[in-house]
Amino acid sequence: MVQLPRHLSGDQAAINEFLDKFDVFLLDCDGVLWSGDHIFPGTVETLELLRSKGKQVVFVTNNSTKSRADYQKKLMSMGIPSSIDEIFASAYSSAVYIARILKIPPPKNKVYVLGESGIETELKSEGIEFIGGTDPSYRRDITPEDYKGIADGSLLDDNVGIVLAGLDFHVNYLKLSHAYHYLARGAKFLATNTDSTLPSNHTFFPGAGSISIPLINMTGQQPTALGKPSQAMMDSIEGKFQFDRKRTCMVGDRLDTDIRFGIEGKLGGTLAVLTGVSKKGDWEAEGAPAIPAYYVEKLSDLRG
Repeated sequence: MVQLPRHLSGDQAAINEFLDKFDVFLLDCDGVLWSGDHIFPGTVETLELLRSKGKQVVFVTNNSTKSRADYQKKLMSMGIPSSIDEIFASAYSSAVYIARILKIPPPKNKVYVLGESGIETELKSEGIEFIGGTDPSYRRDITPEDYKGIADGSLLDDNVGIVLAGLDFHVNYLKLSHAYHYLARGAKFLATNTDSTLPSNHTFFPGAGSISIPLINMTGQQPTALGKPSQAMMDSIEGKFQFDRKRTCMVGDRLDTDIRFGIEGKLGGTLAVLTGVSKKGDWEAEGAPAIPAYYVEKLSDLRG
């Protein structure tokens, strides 16, 4: 018999018991705290409640287009006090992994980026060289000269040892061609995250995982993913914050990323909110990707 999650909304005794179990809350952002640029009512007050009880709050997001500094600006603009050290995004997770775990000796540790400025900022913060990304010279149609130079290697950088694929709003054939040839030369294949879609404007759009799919198809390789539910991200977070996993709870709206992340990371608990992607019927269905330990209709229900 599958253990279904405990419903906390409206049950003050259950909420108190839940809060007493944990010292650290890992919080997904989009779909939990806000949707797009709309903050959910009661979010600020709920975070104040957690902090007033001495809980540590860590914002954990798969959005690779923003750096931690960008994310802090967004949190502050929503009225959520935060420090950069409380933010763990997949772009930062990727940079930490490349610099502190992969540790490929320079100069062969240069990164070819499929992605936006958030990745570039975090790579710079770890002292990692990169090409591609937001460089305008890659944001164009491919030419006969490109075909020739990529094929003979004259347009490729011999020091690229890593291809990092994140959400790229300007992905094109030229960028994918460079990425494919670096991988064919033996570069390591990393992805900031493998989310198939992202929520925006009350619907869904292609996510970072959709950028790496053509490369997976071309090479037959699966990338090492550095966002939820990858345990490489959990290890990086634990390394930074030194928390007790049994006293830590993951809060999220997606069963396949957030809740799975917490379960596979052997955290003490997982809390699903119903303000984002996954709904109650998703974990009640046969073959659910993950089942949370607890759920609330919305995060602010924790205020009782």
